[in-house]
This record gives sequence, structure tokens and C-alpha cells, in this order.
Amino acid sequence: MYRSDLGQPETDQPLCGTPTLGGLGVEDTPRPRVVAVIPALDEAASIARVVWRLRGRGMALEGVIVVDNGSTDGTGEIARKAGARVVREERRGYGYACWAGVLAAWDADVIVLLDGDAADDPEDLPRLLEPLLEGQADLVVGSRVAEPGTREPGSMTPHQIFGNRLAAWLIWKVYGVRVSDLGPFRAIRRSDLLALDMREMSYGWSVEMIVKSARAGYRYRESPVKYHRRIGVSKVGGTLRGSLKAGWCILSTTLRYARWTPENTSRLAEEARR
Repeated sequence: MYRSDLGQPETDQPLCGTPTLGGLGVEDTPRPRVVAVIPALDEAASIARVVWRLRGRGMALEGVIVVDNGSTDGTGEIARKAGARVVREERRGYGYACWAGVLAAWDADVIVLLDGDAADDPEDLPRLLEPLLEGQADLVVGSRVAEPGTREPGSMTPHQIFGNRLAAWLIWKVYGVRVSDLGPFRAIRRSDLLALDMREMSYGWSVEMIVKSARAGYRYRESPVKYHRRIGVSKVGGTLRGSLKAGWCILSTTLRYARWTPENTSRLAEEARR
């Protein structure tokens, strides 16, 4: 749980310790705390597998937060037993769940977002983090279509693929950023994410992050990732109606922030660092 008024855990203990790069030959040099945030709604069949594989990444990750978005199948308890810290967010919506996790990871330097359906592959985490940790990018998105990434047949429906390509084309035309995918597996510094003043609390969260980052002048990079068939039925792509609703939300969000200006970015980023 977290205190919604402060966006901090109820305990004053940090999510993780203060790691160093001593094992990499750099003595007493603090490295960024990287925390994974997993929004999850009724993912009992897959969530333990995702948490276990993330925790197996060792030095690359300091903590895993699963945000239970109102599950009725025991997702939260399964995630807790698998070793994750669990936050409950009753307001339904992908963006609400992601935002709750970001607020709960109050002592993280870098946030990694991925889904809880086992479609994203935790083995790609080092590749995803590399451009960010080496100072080459501010937002890194895992591309399921860029080579040598591997998208398992059937992992995305035809209407998902079409909508993804259309949104990517619009982002290029409106914001001048070449995007191949709007994938959920991504990494960004927590202070930079807070500075974007995220507003889309449903399907538009992911594209809002990309287009606002473009408007804020963030350096955008993509990293090829693997993408598997999800475990269970998709809440979005599982039905044509769900896909159309999500598609409309994504496209409207893409256009909504074309004139957004990050006038409060510096102030918000500074507050996030405190």
C-alpha cells in the first residue's frame, strides 16, 4: 500500500538498499536504483512467472512492484508470494495502475514498465536499460518489430498491428520522432516521468509518454525485444470492440498533446529528486 496523498509507501524504509558498482570494478560508486513496475489485472496464471524471471536478473534490478488493479483471481497474493511488493489500485485503468506503481517506487532512480501477462521477456532487460544507463537516451522503448527482435506468431492481432503502425506514423508526422512500436516494455528515469505530468489513465498512457517526451526534448531510443503469446485472454486485443476502443484512445491521445509545452518540467523534475 502507499499513502496516496504523498505518493510514498506507508513505511519509511526504502524499497531497496544503496547499491554500488563495486562488483563491476568501480568502487563505492552508487548506481541508479532500477525498479520494475507491473500493472496487473487478473493475471494469476502468469504473474509469478514474470516476477521470478525479473528477480533472476540480479544486478540489473533492485525491486519489483506489482500493481493489482482490482483483480478477483488472487493476482496480488500470488505476486507477493513470488517476491514482489504489491500495491492495490482500485481505479480501473492501465494508466492508473502504472501511476500507482511509479508513486510507490519513491526511492527508485529508473522505472521499468512491463506487462504481467508474460508476453514481455525479462531477459531483454539489460538491453533495454543500456542506452539509458549509459546516458545515450532518456526514454527507451522495447520494439517488438525492430530487428533482431522476435515477435511470436499470434502474439499480436492484425488490428493491433495495424493500429500500432498507424499511431507510429502519426507520431512521426506530428512530432518528428521515428517510432516503430508502442510496446509496453520501457525504461525511463523516474524524475523525467514525473515531469511529464501524465494525465491519460487508461489506454492512452503509453503513447502519452512518448509524445510528451518528444515535446519535452527527451532523447528517444528503441531496443529490439522478444514478444511472446500472452498467458490468458487480453483485456484489449482479445476482442474487436476492445481493440477499437483502445485504438481510438491511442490515436486521440497522439493528437491531443501536439501543442503541449513542458513549462513545468524543471520544477516537477526537481521535486521528484528530493
